Amino acid sequence: MRRYTRGKRVPEGIHDVNMTPLIDVSLVLVVILMITTPMAFQSGIQIRNAAASARAALQEVRAERIEITVVSPDSVIVNRNLMSRAALPGMLRPLLAVSATKTVIVRCNDSVPHGSFVSVLDEAKSCGAAQIAVMGG
Repeated sequence: MRRYTRGKRVPEGIHDVNMTPLIDVSLVLVVILMITTPMAFQSGIQIRNAAASARAALQEVRAERIEITVVSPDSVIVNRNLMSRAALPGMLRPLLAVSATKTVIVRCNDSVPHGSFVSVLDEAKSCGAAQIAVMGG
């Protein structure tokens, strides 16, 4: 049915739902999930709450744990000693070799990118840390 307004034909409106944008967005989300899912399971680090484990630990065990604070992407503090990020494995391996518990506590400043923090966790695990705890603040 066509309507006429002052001698002009007015086209009818489209009354069907356009499914193309919905399908495009759905397929993009599926591709994103397919790409990011393997990345989520790539790091095999088990993290425990440091506050819960600290309450149960004895004073001697507290002295044997290794504390790492990520100050910036280029520098870290290991047991109150400031050093470059590249020197972390060389410092961490001997400390973990003599540690009885092989526990590493990792803290991070708010300005440090997430990737740098996760790479420090991966390095601690690869150097031989048995337990890694993340401490806030």
